[in-house]
Amino acid sequence: DRARLVEIFRRNGVPLSEDITAVRRWSMACPALPTCGLAVTESERVLPGMIDQLEAELESLGLGGAVFTTCMTGCPNGCARPYNSDIGLVGKTKEKYTILLGGRRQGDRLNFIYKDLVPADQVVPTLVPVLRYFRDAREPGETLGDFCHRKGKDDLLAHVLDGVGDIVTAHDVDALLEDVLALIVHHVVVLEDVLAAVEV
Repeated sequence: DRARLVEIFRRNGVPLSEDITAVRRWSMACPALPTCGLAVTESERVLPGMIDQLEAELESLGLGGAVFTTCMTGCPNGCARPYNSDIGLVGKTKEKYTILLGGRRQGDRLNFIYKDLVPADQVVPTLVPVLRYFRDAREPGETLGDFCHRKGKDDLLAHVLDGVGDIVTAHDVDALLEDVLALIVHHVVVLEDVLAAVEV
């Protein structure tokens, strides 16, 4: 009795297929922390929250029905196939991700790096200008991945800068300095290891 089952699900707060948005239905994440020993940051535990934000932004842009894939991993190994999705989110270091764009829902085209080392809380805000551009400049029937592939990284970045102004805040500078310092420390450690190996 389908009606009875539906009533039980509804009563216990279990979402049915019609309750799940397209962006959530087509999203996927690897387990990452704390299960996977290769993970450098979160994936499965943070993607639902990002999808919550993305759903709200898509609705406000009139793109609530847009179908595209969002695949997220907690390290560059790519177990959730982020390298051929419309939107790929790859964990690069603690709470920072590489955003990739331009793949396809069918998984038959590689995407490209759009922005690197994006803090977790800035992932959706970083995507919003791209989604707005997609809404305003897409061709009839064009998907998000096809749009990003057609426009390319340089055009997307140029449009975003034109839309918001090339403004650098103190927060941006601090974040950049933090990333540069982390990179320097990493290279120093690698150099020390190499020198130690040569001495042996």
